[in-house]
Amino acid sequence: MLRVVTVLCLLLAVPVLCVLGAWLAFDAASLETLRHQWRTVLPEYLWNTGRLALGVGIGVALLGGATAAAVTLFEFPLRRQFEWALLLPLAMPAYVLAYAYTDFLQFSGPLQTALRATSGVQRALWPDVRSLPGATVLFVLCLYPYVYLLVRAALGERAVPLMEAARLLGAGSVRRVRAVALPLARPALAAGVALALMETLADYGVVSYFGVPTVTTGIYRAWLAMDDRIAASQLASILLAGVALLMWFERRAQRRLRFAPARRGAAHGAEARPIALRGAGAALAFGLCLLPVLLGFVLPVLVLLRLVAQEMQAAGGLAFAAWPRFLHWGWTSLHLALTASVAAVALSLLLAFANRAQAGASLRVATRVVSLGYAVPGAVIAVGILLPVGWLQQVAPGAGTTALVTGTTFGLLYAYLVRFSAASFQSIEAGYARLPASVDEAARTLGTSRWRMFVELHAPLLRRPALAAALLVFVDVMKELPATLLLRPFDSDTLAVVAYQLARDERLGEAALPSIAIVVVGLIPVLLLSAAIRGSPAPSQASLLPANA
Repeated sequence: MLRVVTVLCLLLAVPVLCVLGAWLAFDAASLETLRHQWRTVLPEYLWNTGRLALGVGIGVALLGGATAAAVTLFEFPLRRQFEWALLLPLAMPAYVLAYAYTDFLQFSGPLQTALRATSGVQRALWPDVRSLPGATVLFVLCLYPYVYLLVRAALGERAVPLMEAARLLGAGSVRRVRAVALPLARPALAAGVALALMETLADYGVVSYFGVPTVTTGIYRAWLAMDDRIAASQLASILLAGVALLMWFERRAQRRLRFAPARRGAAHGAEARPIALRGAGAALAFGLCLLPVLLGFVLPVLVLLRLVAQEMQAAGGLAFAAWPRFLHWGWTSLHLALTASVAAVALSLLLAFANRAQAGASLRVATRVVSLGYAVPGAVIAVGILLPVGWLQQVAPGAGTTALVTGTTFGLLYAYLVRFSAASFQSIEAGYARLPASVDEAARTLGTSRWRMFVELHAPLLRRPALAAALLVFVDVMKELPATLLLRPFDSDTLAVVAYQLARDERLGEAALPSIAIVVVGLIPVLLLSAAIRGSPAPSQASLLPANA
């Protein structure tokens, strides 16, 4: 079993290793390509990527930290409702948000049209949303829940009881927040910002649609437009280095998170009472929490529904012209997501069981390699798969490797496993952590084989973690865009790919239907997480972290 598991882990690490291994073939031509990129496009890519990351980092830190502090430390109208409503933007992929706001805010959109009709002004009332500042704002609205979740957990589990102790020592409310709550939330804030920046660097839909040249768009341009594998691998390596730096920063911040165990009962309930706000303070907290929910979820959904209604009306009501195509796209997305989720859960069960039955240093390292996949951008994984395929095609033209990887769904499913197996493995591993080792020892004492122990003992107890893992992978695959764009076979467009292509062609009305379907699917885990938060006043860190944490 150990050899099989090690081989599987190495297979999942192949794309990243191929991107890094491309530098082993560095020669004079590669050096000239790198110099050419540095003289032409690379400074712009790095400059835009850096500005985007800086803006998103500051934005998610301020918005996520402020909303988490508001719902955890203070009492104001609808605070309990905002605790779960602030998670709703997690269901909205950034590229869907971009399509909705482009239609709503553009010169011919409903808002500017109404304002110009009212004011009599004929020029554009604000700059085009399709810009780097516009992309920054949209990423902040989509990704602040990463910071909100972690900071809320940190404040709820430790800061509130310590603030109560500070109150008993005579500290005022302002001093308690400044001297107790904010320092305790700093590691969680840093970890949440790092996670949000990983998602920002991995994005392709928003920056491509907005025409913002970044390292990610450069990878696609080098591969698809210029047919230059060397340039694409060099840019992928730069992006991978940036993600690795963020991963190190995030794990360093996670190690600094030291939560006190949540106390139960009446004593803990008395300590956890938030500070009551009145008047302007209550209105400010209410507005602070309402704004991201409205801008990050409610308004985009209304815009998408309006576009769908207009398209249906133009096509004659229920005889919506896009229904047959939508059903085909939906079936393709559903088939890929179901297949990937089943494969990822089966692989994660095997890895987790091997880790439990044959614990060792080599196996732990191998499974950690799998856990890194979620942090690797889809563009890097796609390039890492296509590089060896191109090499094999040159060495053995008749082997049919290219047809297997890009002509069927094999390459796409392989990329999904590399990218999302970490999400499944974390859920299964957390389920195993709740099974005491004494259960296995008792079964082995009775002479039970490992296979029978897994089938009759572990599998029934891991049913809920396995279902949660399948759901996470299913939703992630439904939303995935970068790797799908490069690896999808002919006539296998997913809802995410079709929405991107229609929006790129300025057919936003047709792009609205697949976009709203993606949002509906993304709501499932968000609603489950919201229910879990409503059932616990202070969620544990492990239950809130994304799969790449």
